Amino acid sequence: MTRFRLLRVLLALLLMVPAAASAQTLQDVLQRHAEEVADPGRRTVAPVIDDLVASGLSGVPSFLTAWSERSVVRRVEDGLFFVAREEAGGTLALLDIATGEPVAASVPGDAVESVRPNGGVQRVIGTALVQFQLSDPDITVRRQAVGALARALAPSQIAPLSASIEGETDPALKERKERLLSYLLARFGASPEARVAALDTLAGDLSVATRAVLNQILDTEFRVTAEAPEGPRVARVLVPGDDIARDAAYAALVEAGLAQAAPTPAEMKAALEASIVEGQVGGVPVAQLFTDEARARAYGALAEAGTVPPLVTEAQIDAALAAHTFFEEYAETDADVIAAAARALASTRTTVAVNQAADLGLDALSLASIYFLAAIGLAITFGVMGVINMAHGEFIMMGAYTGYVVQLFVPDYTLSLLIALPLAFAVTFGAGVAMERLVIRWLYHRPLETLLATFGISIMLQQLAKNIFGTQARPLTAPGWLDGSLVINDVVSISYIRIAIFVLALIFLAVLLYVLNRTRLGLEVRAVTQNPGMAASMGIDPDRINMLTFGLGSGIAGIAGVAIGLYAQVTSEMGQAYIVQSFMTVVVGGVGNVWGTLAGAGLIGLSQKGIEWLNPANTLAAQTYMILLVILFIQFRPRGIVALRGRAAEA
Repeated sequence: MTRFRLLRVLLALLLMVPAAASAQTLQDVLQRHAEEVADPGRRTVAPVIDDLVASGLSGVPSFLTAWSERSVVRRVEDGLFFVAREEAGGTLALLDIATGEPVAASVPGDAVESVRPNGGVQRVIGTALVQFQLSDPDITVRRQAVGALARALAPSQIAPLSASIEGETDPALKERKERLLSYLLARFGASPEARVAALDTLAGDLSVATRAVLNQILDTEFRVTAEAPEGPRVARVLVPGDDIARDAAYAALVEAGLAQAAPTPAEMKAALEASIVEGQVGGVPVAQLFTDEARARAYGALAEAGTVPPLVTEAQIDAALAAHTFFEEYAETDADVIAAAARALASTRTTVAVNQAADLGLDALSLASIYFLAAIGLAITFGVMGVINMAHGEFIMMGAYTGYVVQLFVPDYTLSLLIALPLAFAVTFGAGVAMERLVIRWLYHRPLETLLATFGISIMLQQLAKNIFGTQARPLTAPGWLDGSLVINDVVSISYIRIAIFVLALIFLAVLLYVLNRTRLGLEVRAVTQNPGMAASMGIDPDRINMLTFGLGSGIAGIAGVAIGLYAQVTSEMGQAYIVQSFMTVVVGGVGNVWGTLAGAGLIGLSQKGIEWLNPANTLAAQTYMILLVILFIQFRPRGIVALRGRAAEA
């Protein structure tokens, strides 16, 4: 009986040993590395962190955070570690390192020793802390951890990042983690096969981060050798004088110890001055040393005597350059990785080029919609009446100022925009009717006088706007829902304001087509456009149609002014920026035709954006080239893309 009781006791003791071993606390782990924790260094901190991570204790992340922030202290009397919080009066409150619960309050500062890791140790701690943050329940913490990893890629991040992906619940963040893991494997993968596989997943990716990783892998170093280089690591061979400056190539030879350094002019001068003997230097009188040729002859004589370093002639430089090969060599040593990175980068560049073309197309479409809104009123006026209205840009300006005035009284930007659009139409419609009744009607069939009169009105309206609103730009603020851009990817994006203008242009296109093709007014306008005499004989009043048409064109310009003012500066001279493009749009498209104006706006917008893309540093040159292209276009198609029959065609 006693024997069985003894066996039970021994068995119980054996079962208690693992339980006691597993019941370690965070303080126990730290006490095993007490000196390393109290005075950490970059070489000694790694075992501490490995032990903390292996412990699996829940308080490890909070301790690492406090340690990195230098909030950890060591109590002098027993060597235990705590988190310190400063209290009033200069005393400290000690908190448990695992739970953060208060342990002791009002401890004097000399009762503890500060634990202050340096910057290098803090970076090591931060790297270890990230693996806990990657799986934190708070998605904000996880996003911040992924962002921290992306800013400084390191091989040690592969394991914790890979372990956190499977349990990630947010699809977008999971995709970001997977992409970041591909970056890490591409650069620091354990084997070439793993790196190649990761690089294949990056092919065609548009993100800037992907292109940065690929460029880092394909980073090159300058090399110069006496033999022609071979092998996959050669990125390209450099030709002196073409790919690399001749002087820079020879300097590289000198730096590499492959050629003799040529004396500088200052060194030559100092050597000549030091070698003057009885008024001569190398047999050349000092009085003759006022030319480069004489100085070179004297220095050459000294070099032959061995008193100064020899000269390096141009022929010697050419021979040295010809005897060596200059090239760029990949820093990466594995041929398969280089080939995979090159394929991925080529695919990415192709995808980027396609998306840049799409982005350019969106910009051109946006610009075309602006030109369409600005020009459609002019197209209708010019097509029906044959009037060259140089004040058309000022109607655009009047519409923009109308929107500004509305916003002064209606602070809600959405409501003010809804009010400003019809009000701008009404204001500029009335101004157009008044202009037609008072000036234009007396100048029909006199194009030069009409041009001069409307040009004078243009100047008058600009000065009137300056007197009322001043010369400073006025804000026309877009509603909040038009802020920002629609980002399709890292290359293609378009602002919401431009999308709104494009939609507005489509609405106006539909409304104008309906008015011109489905209403009595449209029928009368088309009749007067094609044959005013026949229209008058059928009971249509051409004088009334001219008035309404001019008012309609002016009203549309006012609405265009509100749209343009949402992203452009509202000034008294803003209309002048669009009058030239409006006339070009009308002439290229075909006067008096909605579809022609649409086609002209599209052609002008696409051509201008294409020219700006070819020469982005000089927008003035782009506008000049655009005008030249328009002049060349009308030489071959003087009636525009969509030719119109009737008065406009005869004019």
